[in-house]
Amino acid sequence: MPYLLRPLTMLLFAALAMTCLPAAAERASAGAREARTVPHVPAGTTAGYMVFDRTTRATTLAHNIHGRFRSASVVKILIALDHLQSRRPGQAIPAADQRLLRDMLRSSDDDAASELWRRGGRRAIIDRMVRRLGLRDTEAPPASRPGFWGYTALSASDVVLTYRYLLDRADPKIRDLILGHLRHATRCASDDFDQYFGIPRAVPRPWAVKQGWSGYGATPAVRCSGARSTASATASGDALPPIASGDALPATASGSASPVAAPGNAVPDAASGAASVAASTAAGATAAAPARPPVNLLRPVLHTTGLVGAGDRLIIVVLTLQPAGASYSGSAARLTTLARQVYLAGRPR
Repeated sequence: MPYLLRPLTMLLFAALAMTCLPAAAERASAGAREARTVPHVPAGTTAGYMVFDRTTRATTLAHNIHGRFRSASVVKILIALDHLQSRRPGQAIPAADQRLLRDMLRSSDDDAASELWRRGGRRAIIDRMVRRLGLRDTEAPPASRPGFWGYTALSASDVVLTYRYLLDRADPKIRDLILGHLRHATRCASDDFDQYFGIPRAVPRPWAVKQGWSGYGATPAVRCSGARSTASATASGDALPPIASGDALPATASGSASPVAAPGNAVPDAASGAASVAASTAAGATAAAPARPPVNLLRPVLHTTGLVGAGDRLIIVVLTLQPAGASYSGSAARLTTLARQVYLAGRPR
């Protein structure tokens, strides 16, 4: 009798294996496809993104890395860095300045940025940072709008260089102060926009981020704090995905629309915006270097930038120019999806 059962048992196990293997193979194949997928930039959106692995010291993913975007609040890193480096070695930071830096870096406060921008000489801040950090694509706002720090032009490549400078070359006290604030970025910005889009929602902790956005008005349609404005509600199709909690990296050794009183990041009307673009182009044409394409000052921008993983292994930068008239929630959903794809395609295997 046992001799009769043995072949039947073997046939049963074989049948079960044939049933389970395709499902397991499909799951593995789906995971591999997700990891290998080239990030998809949505129609109507212009993007520049880059992933730099600090362990291998190699760029693992790059697209349009020298394409220039208006910075929105991403420039606040340069404002903070210039302000701190302008101080004498060992000079204490006044409590009032500490609050300005904290609010500007953690909660993307525009009034704080405008105050430090004014004190630092406005466009001169960018000129100093370009020379000190060796930035290639970054340029001060048009001369016709010196108070608009959010009109600074930058690229994904230059933002990566900025983070590399902070991590590898800046004074450790300056590095720790700036990155310490970025590690504690608040979900609700000072103007009540929700700044947990892109990296904070697409990538598991640990991370440190500086976000940027411009062109969505001074007040969000849905306040981050939960109070609803008089503007239209978020469309159901624009809902953000849950915050990522898995896919951690292996261990290794905002910006916001400015209020009227602080125009640093405001978007001009079409006529004045076109004039600014033309002025910027004309200024570039008279310089020794070849004229560069003008930076779009009209369409909304949404950026996510920062450090990801144990030991700040990855630098991830995703800059986007969104479609004209795009909602904040829709833009945030698109950028978060793109940031997730960039992370999966650029992370170490």
